[in-house]
Order: sequence, then C-alpha cells, then structure tokens
Amino acid sequence: MTNLTAFIATSRRVVAFGALAIGTFAFSGSAVAAPPTQPFPAPFFLVPQTQMAPPPTVGAAPYQDDGSTSELPARLRRQVVTYPTREAPGTIIIDTPNTYLYYVLGGGRAMRYGIGVGRDGFTWSGVQSITKKAEWPDWTPPPEMIARQPYLPRYMAGGPGARAMYLGVTVYRIHGTNAPDTIGTHVSSGCIRLTNADVTDLYSRVNVGTKVVVLPMSDRRADLGSAVR
Repeated sequence: MTNLTAFIATSRRVVAFGALAIGTFAFSGSAVAAPPTQPFPAPFFLVPQTQMAPPPTVGAAPYQDDGSTSELPARLRRQVVTYPTREAPGTIIIDTPNTYLYYVLGGGRAMRYGIGVGRDGFTWSGVQSITKKAEWPDWTPPPEMIARQPYLPRYMAGGPGARAMYLGVTVYRIHGTNAPDTIGTHVSSGCIRLTNADVTDLYSRVNVGTKVVVLPMSDRRADLGSAVR
C-alpha cells in the first residue's frame, strides 16, 4: 500500500512538471513570434559589409605575342647566329642592306632579328646610342614627315608598336610594328622596325646608353651571320 501511494505521488509530480515545461515553451514561442515594441539592440553576430572592388587601373595593356614572329621567313626569325665582330657584347649593329639587327652576345655570337629599314632615299648610317626606352610609346610624326605624307595622324597614343628605343637626339627609333609583313623590306622613313614580339625581346636586353652602329646601304657585304647549329 505504501509503495502504491508513493508511486501515485511521484506520477503527479512528473505530470505537474511536464505541464509547467509545456507552458514555459509556449510562452517563449509567443514571445518570439510577437513583433518587437522597441528597436533591437545591435546584433551579436555582425554580418560583414559587402566589399566594393576598386576600379581597374588604367594603363598600358600587357603585350601578348600574336604569333607573327613564327610567320616570318626562316631567315628573318629571331635566332642566335655566329657573328664575328670587334664590337663589345651588348652592342646593337643594324645591317641595313641585309635587313638584320644584331645584338652582340660575345664569343663570336649574336642574336639576329629581321627588321624593316628606311625606303630608298631615307636610309642613314652612323653611330648612335639609346637615349630613352618606352613601352607602348606615343608617336607624333615630325613636321617633315607630315609634309610628305599629309594623311598621317598628328598623334598616335600607344603606337606604332609595343616598345621603342630612341636613338640619340634624332627622330629615329627602333620600334615594333603591327605589320609583320613589312619585316625584311625597305619601307620606313628611317626608323628601324621589328615585330612586336622581337622588339619586346630586344627591349629586355638593352639599357639606356647602349651603342648602336648603323651600317650604310653602300656597305653591301655578304651576310656574316650564320645560324648556330
């Protein structure tokens, strides 16, 4: 009898506790569902603000090889050749008659590039030095060129090639071209042109002050450079 009385009392307490728990849960749920009457305080978990990406920097577009070098005839492609010369390594020699530019490596070797040179009446010769280097250079045709070719633009931003190396205080430059089919021809007004891929390679090798020897058209010696095998 005593055990039965104790069991009944325990059961009543469990039922009462369960009812209290259910009431508490229901009260809490109604409190959450009810709209707040006061502004919420700052949330405990902060949501990071969306970061705005900075605007892209405006500048020169990076150079990409368009494959024009591989389209050149074999003799005009950039290659290391044997080239006996007394000029010091690092010197540039422009072989105007044969439309080659040699960058002297030393040890009887040179890096040879095919070039475009001045057309008839616009070739020149002598010794200069590189006084300035520029990537994606602007170009302003000199007055005498505009007088001969009035259709030329008065100013070209980022043209006519990927790189330029200025020769002394002259109007001439070694520069790139977007017309690789002119390499190996006499076409310019005195400037020396290479493909954009080749002028970028040469640009990486030379410094301001580099000696540049330009051979005259009258010096029609046979090509001295033969490919290194």
